[in-house]
Amino acid sequence: QVQLVESGGGLVQAGDSLRLPCEASVRALRRYAMAWFRQAPGKEREFVATITWNGGNTYYADSVKGRYTISRDNDKNTVYLQMNSLKPEDMAVYYCAGRHDWYSETLRLGPNEYDYWGQGTQVTVSS
Repeated sequence: QVQLVESGGGLVQAGDSLRLPCEASVRALRRYAMAWFRQAPGKEREFVATITWNGGNTYYADSVKGRYTISRDNDKNTVYLQMNSLKPEDMAVYYCAGRHDWYSETLRLGPNEYDYWGQGTQVTVSS
């Protein structure tokens, strides 16, 4: 069983930056595709960013492209979401998700494609 734990959320002002780590309790995170999703109050969970097992491919939602960066450190079993130039509309609970996807270069954008989820971390952006 894979457990994912997000951290790093908080209250920031518009234009600020945050980095969200997601630490995985798994021996070989390098075998997993990872992603970040977010959910704002009253809205469905939406895709934010994904990274393949070896970090070779990444993909971003249009709403965050150019501002967010997903990365991974497989030796530390941690995936990161660097968020810059935050906007009030970025405010949401951010979730880390994973899927065993070794040697796959497929970019997976749907929440149903991921098997493991963290508990989420709240990001609040004031204007």
